[in-house]
Amino acid sequence: MNGIVGQFTKFGAARLAAMLAVTLGLVGFFGFVMLRMSQPAMSVLFSDLSNQDVSAILKDLDTRGIKYELRGDGQTVLVAKADVPRLRLDLASKGIPSGGGVGYEIFDKGDAFSSTSFVQNINHLRALEGELSRTIRSISRVQAARVHLVIPEKRLFERDREPPRASIVLKLAGELDAAQVRAVRHLVSSAVDGLKPERVSIVDERGRLLADGAQGEQGLIGLGIDERQVGIEKRVKTQVEDIVASVVGQGRARVQVSATLDANRIESRSETYDPESKVIRSSQNRTENATTTDGANGAVTVGNELPGAQAGQGTQQNQKDASSKNEEVVNYEISRTTRTEVLEGGRVKRLSVAVLVDGNYTRNGTEVAYQPRSSEELDRIGQLVRMAMGYDEARGDKVEVVNLRFAEAPQAIVELPEQTLIQQLLSFTKEDLIRFAELGVISLLTLIVLMVVVRPLLKQALAPDPSMRAIPSFMREGLALVQSDGTGDPASPRSVVGADGSRDMDVEAPSERMLAVAQIKGQLKAQSVEKIGALVAQNPADSVAVLRGWIHEKSAA
Repeated sequence: MNGIVGQFTKFGAARLAAMLAVTLGLVGFFGFVMLRMSQPAMSVLFSDLSNQDVSAILKDLDTRGIKYELRGDGQTVLVAKADVPRLRLDLASKGIPSGGGVGYEIFDKGDAFSSTSFVQNINHLRALEGELSRTIRSISRVQAARVHLVIPEKRLFERDREPPRASIVLKLAGELDAAQVRAVRHLVSSAVDGLKPERVSIVDERGRLLADGAQGEQGLIGLGIDERQVGIEKRVKTQVEDIVASVVGQGRARVQVSATLDANRIESRSETYDPESKVIRSSQNRTENATTTDGANGAVTVGNELPGAQAGQGTQQNQKDASSKNEEVVNYEISRTTRTEVLEGGRVKRLSVAVLVDGNYTRNGTEVAYQPRSSEELDRIGQLVRMAMGYDEARGDKVEVVNLRFAEAPQAIVELPEQTLIQQLLSFTKEDLIRFAELGVISLLTLIVLMVVVRPLLKQALAPDPSMRAIPSFMREGLALVQSDGTGDPASPRSVVGADGSRDMDVEAPSERMLAVAQIKGQLKAQSVEKIGALVAQNPADSVAVLRGWIHEKSAA
């Protein structure tokens, strides 16, 4: 222990402090590296959460004692990668995350007897908005949705009632086409009583208006025509590409379709009469019979006027005249045909199809030779295109098939060999590459700390005394001789040198031994002083510089 303490004492306070600082720094650095390497890989549990969902998730994780991290302003929760599937299933069974909105479960917590009708109406509106938001989020490319409904109160008279309106804000992961926007509008309008699709406005997270709720029915008609045009062009293009690709090869044909639609809505009515076709509408027959008689002498008696009186009773009567009349009326209806025809907008007026096909390629080793297609082959391809698109010459359809060489030649098919065991082991995933990159960065930082910080500090700590480094080499030997007797231990020698120069090894008296040692030291010091004096005489400039340095150090101390 005395040797160790003596060694540390020779280092001095400055060197000991530097060595202690280096040691503590290295311990802390390598402790951080070991702690960082021992931590499990963190993965995203949920992202883009609301404050309510984050609070519920963190409360559940704290109860389980699971470590987690928060990122992205507290909206993203990260846990150990191995725990992600189990935690997602467990939280889903508890209805977490709820999506930042409430649904019809709001009525499970409240007291229906103590709440007023106003509170019930507000809760019903909140529940309807929350359920619609959840349904819209289930659509592809929709990350989040928020629905605002404006349902006016019922009025006494129907003519005073205002129609309901709706506003929707969507957070998208991509772009929604016109058909999807229209589907969202019809979805919301079908869920709310009295709400029409043209009264629904849709805005995305960037402030773009996807659907205008104030445009009316005319705007919907125009939107439907645009959707129909895009749909017709896509359908015809797909049909033509499929049939052409089966002839020239996949990716060796380019098809463009332009459809012109008629947006006018035509309603026509016509009536046709056929005079040759007659139909009896009604008929009427009328028959009249009249008889005129003349009595005896024309006398009128009471007996003749009595009911049931017989002819010839009383006076004799003579028949003088009798008449009969038959009348028939027949009404005929001429055949009539009434026709009403309504042609809605969006009819196809003309189709224009342009087909660009590549030629044939032949391979001779590494060289590729191009050969254009013949006109007969192009004509056959054109016939197939006309049949696939539904060509109508009277409508003015146009089809153009052109053969040109593509800028890129077809690539050769390269068969990939099956992976061996070593290749499968070396096939790293994205997470593995990120982990390796992290290890590489930490290793590089460790190497930099060792080379830039540790190595200079150790070199400085193990360097000789600065005062000895300042002494020239020609003086260090003499000073060493002055400070020691040449054996390394002044008290160790047991031999005594006599006056005649002989050594006596049998000196036993302590006083005589001490006198002998003192005599030897004196002779050695005298020789060293003489040697140093000779060195100083040979190098006066260096000696003066050393003395000035010593004087400066003493004055500074």
